[in-house]
Amino acid sequence: MEDSSVFATTLLPLSLAVIMVSLGLSLTTADFKRVIKFPKGVGIGLVNLLVISPLLAFAVAKLVGLEAGLAVGLVLLGASPGGTTANLLTHVARGDTALSITMTAISSVAAVITVPLYLGIAINHFGATFENDPEMAGIAAKVFFITVVPLSIGMWIRSRRTEWAIRREGRAKQIALVLFVFVVGGSIVNESEAITDHFAELAVATLTLNLAAMAISFNIARLARLSRRQSTAIAMELGVHNGTVAITVGAGIATILASPAAVYSVFMFITAGVFARIMYKRNAEDEPGVVSEHLMPAGVRPPVPAPVAAGGGAVAVLEPVPARPHPGNAFWSVMTGAALALTLGSALLAVLAIAGI
Repeated sequence: MEDSSVFATTLLPLSLAVIMVSLGLSLTTADFKRVIKFPKGVGIGLVNLLVISPLLAFAVAKLVGLEAGLAVGLVLLGASPGGTTANLLTHVARGDTALSITMTAISSVAAVITVPLYLGIAINHFGATFENDPEMAGIAAKVFFITVVPLSIGMWIRSRRTEWAIRREGRAKQIALVLFVFVVGGSIVNESEAITDHFAELAVATLTLNLAAMAISFNIARLARLSRRQSTAIAMELGVHNGTVAITVGAGIATILASPAAVYSVFMFITAGVFARIMYKRNAEDEPGVVSEHLMPAGVRPPVPAPVAAGGGAVAVLEPVPARPHPGNAFWSVMTGAALALTLGSALLAVLAIAGI
């Protein structure tokens, strides 16, 4: 399964570097300082992203019974940071975009430690063997040079040429998206045999990880009394990983390690898109100046303009109508129930998996 192709050794790292530069162009030092000003939201989000997500990946790999290489790849994905796509979808869902950007920035830097840490634990636990046994110090150095260095370059460019960077931020994100599609598509082609042979297992594992991570993190945030907008940002960050990091690091060791991230990256757009659609109207209630149906008296809708009479203006009236359930309530109730069950089960299985029991 090992691969030393030009795609794995050159094109992947270069693509990731460009993606990280584009992320850096949208960041300022304020995005990192936000952790001090708003420690609760950022802290809960990072615990979810840097601890719960990798542990869930361990648990799901054990539950589904993935073979060693695929199991390690799933944990590698779970340990990967958030990405610019999570920021975009958080914005679409009317979530707390600033919180999302801060989590992405900090987790991208923390990946230098978290990625090799969880990768090493997973390799030892699942007994995976590779032609060239990876050195975790070398993995950490690689992650540093393909994430932190280009991220810093992008931030430096923005600090020196702020107006230029702001004008080209949209174009940079478009380039990053194109490169992301290239990376995912290339990985699927590069590891088509493994993906085809294990597609059912990979589909179950990646979808389970995606839904469980989003549902659990959202409910943890809500239990911690964070707003819906903040909880949306945290859930989106766990659901939409920077799969390029997992694919690049994994393919540099053995291409089979990139398979879970490639499959996950396809499914996450569907699930995250549905989640964004559900939360779009719900999050409007937390935005200033938006009238919430939930704040109106029972059986009454928000003010709507009355027909304009001759010589007069429209007058806002309260129109009595039968109360209706909020869109997505039934779906989210099911997700919440599943999350509560998965939280205890997954945490227990993850601890047992890492302990080797």
